[in-house]
Amino acid sequence: MVRSSTRLWSAVALSLALPSAALAQADFSNFGQVGRGGLGVTFATDYQAIGVNPANLSRVGSPKIAFTVGEFGFGVGSQSLTKATIRRFLDASGRELTQAEKQSLSRDFTSDNALNLNADATTVAVSLNLPLFGTLALSNRQRVSSHVGLNKNAAEIMFLGREAPVFQNFDPATAPLVSEVLDGTKIQLAWYNEYNVAFGRQLVDLPKFRISGGVGYRYIQGVGVLDVQVTDGKASSYSALSPLFDVDYGKVATQPGFNLRERANGLQPVGKGYGFDFGVAIEAGKLLRVGIAVTDIGRMKWEGNLLTAQDQKIKQLSSDGVNSYDFFTEAARIFAAGTDSLFVYEADQQLQTSLPSKLRVGAGLRMSENLEAGVEVSTPLNQIAGSLPNTFVGAALDYKPWHWLRLSSGVNGGAGYGFGIPLGITLTTPIYEAGISTRDVTGFVSKDNPYVSGAAGFLRFRLGKVQ
Repeated sequence: MVRSSTRLWSAVALSLALPSAALAQADFSNFGQVGRGGLGVTFATDYQAIGVNPANLSRVGSPKIAFTVGEFGFGVGSQSLTKATIRRFLDASGRELTQAEKQSLSRDFTSDNALNLNADATTVAVSLNLPLFGTLALSNRQRVSSHVGLNKNAAEIMFLGREAPVFQNFDPATAPLVSEVLDGTKIQLAWYNEYNVAFGRQLVDLPKFRISGGVGYRYIQGVGVLDVQVTDGKASSYSALSPLFDVDYGKVATQPGFNLRERANGLQPVGKGYGFDFGVAIEAGKLLRVGIAVTDIGRMKWEGNLLTAQDQKIKQLSSDGVNSYDFFTEAARIFAAGTDSLFVYEADQQLQTSLPSKLRVGAGLRMSENLEAGVEVSTPLNQIAGSLPNTFVGAALDYKPWHWLRLSSGVNGGAGYGFGIPLGITLTTPIYEAGISTRDVTGFVSKDNPYVSGAAGFLRFRLGKVQ
């Protein structure tokens, strides 16, 4: 059902280069936030507060007007692979794996954080302060998130195929359930195209105490989703992929109820949905700031090219597993809807899923016009495709050694990426900003647990200040 030219993972890699892509559950859509390691619940202002904390839209000192074109970022990391291994996969050389390499890779991929990828891009965004009313913000954003975690059996099946130890003396009549063999395995991908609107205003305005509130709404087009989860004795899988992914569904396309989407132009969504963000910001004097936000409360409805599978007896593969470093197509056939898949997939007409919601709580100190520090904790409120794998914790600061330069850094950990030291460099004037940043400078040189990330924006403008 998935032809050899399938670009399931290649399309994800392509999204990294889109000039226009946690889900941003790691928040790569603006360079300032990436330079602080993802912290934003007390730092982010104007349109950059969309999806982070909409209450910050009306924060004192925010610009009256702000707009941008083309802010983007990405992150790729692993807690079990080496930097050299990831490089070989990204090179997609196609070189056949030796049996020793297959054995080694089956051990390396045995991890609940074998591979994590996020990519975001804000194509266009604008915020406008309306006197006596509040601040309104609009944006369009692409968000891509992928997570791969495999237990020992899943990793061995991926690289050893029918020769995996679990298939020794295999009898289909007494075959164990997928939930027994693959417990602890997750393979997830989500790609959303969002249209956002957010509003924030001051609710309490006293001389040394302010409270602001904000709400955000987004209409979402689902470009693609793949969610294979085998945890706690349960197994389920579903996928709905745009024709952009070039999937050949074969005989499944003739099944009653299968809503086949043909190849055309553009992203060609296969689902739609909505989401809400809610936030509160508290300012005590000019020093202390506290922010609380809940983001991505909503649902998606997947309708096009939809396939689902539930727990069932595991099938023995006919192949000998992944055989080359250009392995993504083969892996998709094994775990997704391929003819040699561990699952038997059925055509479906509609599936509703929740968005990957999370809670963000943070506090910050604005010690001067040139120095601001903060801490933040973000935790997932559910576990679906696009969710944070685990809780994120970070501390960061913004420092302006000169009026035209802002430096950002800090420490952070969690969210599937381990410990990191971010760094951001922003050139700033009273009306213009441009910057580049990374969530972890050590990830570029680390041989073990590598993490490569970056974000950039060169057309950010800010006019006036909210008083």
